[in-house]
Amino acid sequence: MTAAASRGLTFLRTAIALQTLTLFFQAVTAGMLLTSSHGYLMHDVGSKVMYAAVMLYVLAAILAWRPGGGSPRPVLYATGFLLLASAQVALGIAHVSSFHVPLGVVMFALSTLALVQTLSPRPAARS
Repeated sequence: MTAAASRGLTFLRTAIALQTLTLFFQAVTAGMLLTSSHGYLMHDVGSKVMYAAVMLYVLAAILAWRPGGGSPRPVLYATGFLLLASAQVALGIAHVSSFHVPLGVVMFALSTLALVQTLSPRPAARS
C-alpha cells in the first residue's frame, strides 16, 4: 500500500467514525427533545454537523479511491449515504417523525456497519 493510499484510508476511517458519532449524538438529542427545552436546539445544530460529516465522508471516499487506485465501492456507499441524509433532513424539516425516526435508526446501523467494515483487516490476496 502506498503512502497516499494509507493516508486516504486513514482519512476515510476518521470520516466514517465522525459520521457514526454524529448520528449517535442525533439519537441522544432526539431523546432529549422529549425531556428538555434545549433538546430542539441541540438536535437542530447536530443535524447540520451530521450533514457536514456525511459530506466529509463523500470527500474522504473520493480521496481514498482516486490517488490510491482503490475500489470505488466506498464512493458509492458515501453517495448513497448522502442521499439518505438529504432525505432525513427533509423529513425532519417536514416533521414527519414516522419516517424520520426509523430512517435515523437505519442510518446509524449502516454507518456502524461501514465503520466496522473499514476497520476490519483485509484478507490477504491470493496468488
